[in-house]
Amino acid sequence: MKIDRTKTKSIRNAYGKTLVELGKINKDIVVLDADLACSTQTIMFGKEFPERFFDMGIAEQDMMATAAGLASQRKIPFASTFAMFATGRTYDQVRNSICYPQFNVKIVATHGGITVGEDGASHQALEDVALMRNLPNMTVIVPADCKECEEVIKYAAVHKGPMYIRIARTNVPDIFGEDYKFELNKAKILREGKDVTIVTNGETLAEVIECAELLEKSGIEAQIIHMPVVKPLDSDTILSEAKKTNFVVTVENHSIIGGLGSAICEVLSENSPALVYRIGINDEFGQSGEQRELMEFYGLTAERLAQKIERKFRDIK
Repeated sequence: MKIDRTKTKSIRNAYGKTLVELGKINKDIVVLDADLACSTQTIMFGKEFPERFFDMGIAEQDMMATAAGLASQRKIPFASTFAMFATGRTYDQVRNSICYPQFNVKIVATHGGITVGEDGASHQALEDVALMRNLPNMTVIVPADCKECEEVIKYAAVHKGPMYIRIARTNVPDIFGEDYKFELNKAKILREGKDVTIVTNGETLAEVIECAELLEKSGIEAQIIHMPVVKPLDSDTILSEAKKTNFVVTVENHSIIGGLGSAICEVLSENSPALVYRIGINDEFGQSGEQRELMEFYGLTAERLAQKIERKFRDIK
């Protein structure tokens, strides 16, 4: 599997276009935004269906409570803003007004992780997956490319219950073809390998694919598991594949505390002796910088990942 970085697309744009497609099919779909419609690309839906689009202003808590009210009347609300605001600023409303009554609200948060870039630590959500994963009744999904994002949003429109979908600010390369089908309860094994099992999702999937090729040159065969659904986690695949290598590496554009890495550790600690090495943002805030520079600084580029994994692999052998 080769990654073509000369051709990248906006995953936010894919989200906006898919909303419009769904809006034409289902008149119960409504969209809410918090003064960031141009950034989240919900503006597309607003232009096409102004009577079903609600710009709530810089009032994210109000947006979530309103989305809950619309869901109580059998509407299907998609509520969007930056991941930092969609989870941190609104936690009370998401917990008590959406998850507790199990209202059918879809929270689609853009600008997740350090690749928010120059906006810096105040806007870089590194704990959002942890916050949402901890809530009962919440489904948590982190798509990796535009095609997967489209399929996830289509699934969300028919799935009943609260959902948190995290998408990146950055443009991303294509990974999946037009025949890709999203499955809530099944991870994707993209590459076989006998030495190390790498589990990832979101925009770091492209880095991991390139990382595996670099590791191969060093004589290390890496297996790749794409895990877009952090909750409910496909525990069966993790357990069966971990047995093949007994060495699992998790990679995420998120804190290593509470996110994908923690979810994998929880499963394996109770059922497997496999060693887990978590790669992501350590117990720290982000900082302002250009997106690729930040990925390099925090060790999330293909080259840095390969160096870290090879070093750890040699240490344990």
